[in-house]
Amino acid sequence: MTDIQPLTLITPTAAMSADVHGGRAKCLQRLIRLDMPVPMTVALSFDSVREIAVGQMPEMVALLAPFGDAPLLSVRPSSLDPDWGGPGAMLHVGMNDARHAELVEQLGEAEATKIYLRFVQAYAVHVARLDPDAFYLPDVADAASLRAMLDTYEVETDEVFPQDVGVQLAEVLRSMARAWDGTTARLLRQAKGAPIDAGLGLVVQAMVLGVGPDESGSGEIEFVDAQSGLPRVRGRYLPQSNGRPGLREAEGAIYLCKDGRGPSLEECCPAVFAQLLAHGALARQRLREEMQIKFTLRRGELFILDAIRVQRSSRATVRIAVALAQDGIIPREEAVMRVEPAALSELLHRQVDPNAKRDLIVRGIAASPGAASGRIVLTAAEAQASAARGEACVLVRRETTPEDIRGMHAAQAVLTMRGGVTSHAAVIGRGLGLPCVVGAFDLTIDRKKSVISGPDGRKFAKGDVITVDGTTGEVLAGAPAMLEAALDGAFQTLLEWADDYRDIGVRANADTPADAQAAQNFAAEGIGLCRTEHMFFDGDRLGVMREMIFAESSDDRRAVLDRLLPMQRDDFEALFTIMAGKSVCVRLFDPPLHEFLPSDKAGLRDLAEQLALPLSDVTERVNALSEYNPMLGMRGVRLGIAIPEIYDMQAQAIFEAMVAVGEAGVDISAEIMIPLVSAMREVELVKTRVDSVANAVLSKSKSALNYRLGVMVETPRAALRAEDIAEYASFLSFGTNDLTQMTYGLSRDDAGRFMSAYVQQGVYAEDPFHTLDVEGVGELVALGAERGRKGRKDVTLSICGEHAGSRTAIAFCREHAFDYVSCSPFRVPVARLTAAQLALTDQLNAKLAK
Repeated sequence: MTDIQPLTLITPTAAMSADVHGGRAKCLQRLIRLDMPVPMTVALSFDSVREIAVGQMPEMVALLAPFGDAPLLSVRPSSLDPDWGGPGAMLHVGMNDARHAELVEQLGEAEATKIYLRFVQAYAVHVARLDPDAFYLPDVADAASLRAMLDTYEVETDEVFPQDVGVQLAEVLRSMARAWDGTTARLLRQAKGAPIDAGLGLVVQAMVLGVGPDESGSGEIEFVDAQSGLPRVRGRYLPQSNGRPGLREAEGAIYLCKDGRGPSLEECCPAVFAQLLAHGALARQRLREEMQIKFTLRRGELFILDAIRVQRSSRATVRIAVALAQDGIIPREEAVMRVEPAALSELLHRQVDPNAKRDLIVRGIAASPGAASGRIVLTAAEAQASAARGEACVLVRRETTPEDIRGMHAAQAVLTMRGGVTSHAAVIGRGLGLPCVVGAFDLTIDRKKSVISGPDGRKFAKGDVITVDGTTGEVLAGAPAMLEAALDGAFQTLLEWADDYRDIGVRANADTPADAQAAQNFAAEGIGLCRTEHMFFDGDRLGVMREMIFAESSDDRRAVLDRLLPMQRDDFEALFTIMAGKSVCVRLFDPPLHEFLPSDKAGLRDLAEQLALPLSDVTERVNALSEYNPMLGMRGVRLGIAIPEIYDMQAQAIFEAMVAVGEAGVDISAEIMIPLVSAMREVELVKTRVDSVANAVLSKSKSALNYRLGVMVETPRAALRAEDIAEYASFLSFGTNDLTQMTYGLSRDDAGRFMSAYVQQGVYAEDPFHTLDVEGVGELVALGAERGRKGRKDVTLSICGEHAGSRTAIAFCREHAFDYVSCSPFRVPVARLTAAQLALTDQLNAKLAK
């Protein structure tokens, strides 16, 4: 647009743009083009408002000219995005003693004085910035109360209340322009995604008084339910009013549609109501959006003052986008682009009702979305006992370990003092769809007294009810009202459309049949990571696992593992059956053995009794297995080579399960993944043993085994030596959790203590455990992918860390032609939508470049 004017009279043909004048101004032009009865309006551009903020006022005579003599005006903000906020509207600009006298003749003294009082109050508080307590509205609107308020203004400012409409309007414009430039306003809109230099436009509109003889009043109408997204006429109409704030709650407001509870606009003004319905349908069709229309009636004549996009819940956002596409108003591609992926995450979980009171105890890191309430328990055993009694509970721990998994399954939510977004509690919580807050460092736990304490000194005993909000990272006292999860037809439809556009696969991380079923329900294309170690903590398996750890010889270990074999086989049969026709990637045993052993005295005594060994022998053995840095010690492939019987048993369980489901008619493709590899020889050794086990199972069965062996790239050396490793690996799956730890030399469980300070001071742009570090870790991943392809042209590439469901990681994987990402089941819908939006954005950019 050329020759941008600071002042633009809004007409059907005026040169206007939302990028120059803001969304409200452009919307008013569209309403005028649709022949809606919009009062005279002038738009001020972003540049004009910037000049006003520094004292350069527009030509006031030219601004007032379209409105005639002695006008009454309203001024409203017009930013590019209404969600960025802005200063409140100012009504009745131009109200003065002379106009008050005229309105007394037309409306009566009480009504005219109310209008004048409201304007003086608003002007004093929002323009002159005077103390609001000095300008309260009196109970009786008469000449005396008006004189008193005008006198108060004069005392506070040492000048009479301005009577010239030009002076009033100039001060209102200056006040609104400077409010937009204020530090608080700027920070608030930047938090909502506004750029630093976001501009504000202003619209000056002729006031239509909704007071007077015949049917007069003001109202607002919506044509869709803002919570559900279903068609529904909503709003209120207030006779004898000028659209003041709180319209819906105002005393005397009546319904719009016929309603047995009271009078309605449809009954008293059926022609006007029909007009509103027609305007709403036309706005939806031509503006391609669900709109809220603000209107005024003057002596039975309808005026449209404004139309804004209906504020809506995440549930309504999805339903509205799908409905607009199904009605042919917008294309499916646009419907997919209109829904923020984070909105889907909200729909998958219960949420604290936005209108509920929140009694904050402590704030931590939002690690797994959703909200749940329950009684405080401090151990996994207490959580299981609570679940057995049918009582909802919240598991509160300093930090969780694999031994806590049974308690996490039993709890409604998890809260930990330590940890970050990729800590044990966070990873398992997301996999289970369990609300989780970690890193609540200001919380203290007194295990002896069974009490937790918040930073304000309040204490909560075991059994007290708290709420964990994993979406916001807040822990609340009591049990506020909740909104239930909402997976409906529109949700499924939107994701089906998204699948038509995305160009990268999406799998799920799933460790249990319940996880696999969730993955299947969310249309994951397979399992990209099954962490088998979690299976060993269920039921009696932990005891058998401990027996294996204490076995003295290879034969003894094999004998114990033979008891675990049928349990593992059953696990894999269940996973393969659920994921019929899809690939399942099983990661072989990864954690250090000490995680399966107790660390407290009571646990050691119980273990000694179970093994029928002296307590001193058990304690000595446990101490011998301890390591200075266990996450970099005897774990993953190192354990598989040092104690090969574990991987042999797991491979046998996988292959026998494949045979069993195959005989039942289930087609399955298994992928066996070796963790924590750093050298080609490690892969060669494990592959030899796995292939040997496969041949042994094949010799007893006529079924074919469709399996591949690959590597989880978690160490920098594995990425650097990927060309060699790929000679023995059909796929490389980059585990970005451990790869980030090792690249940074940083513990993901301890980083939360200082990470916020690092991000605030610009050391890191983002928490690298929350957002993939494309420049550092990403370079290693890209290098590993490039070298892996040199070693094997058809190598399958993926990311399976907790980063995998994020927009940054998906964009990175698309850029480097990865085959798929794998994330927790409840992030699969988010990843599917994100991948589609990235693909559509690339398509649009390609078209624009031509």
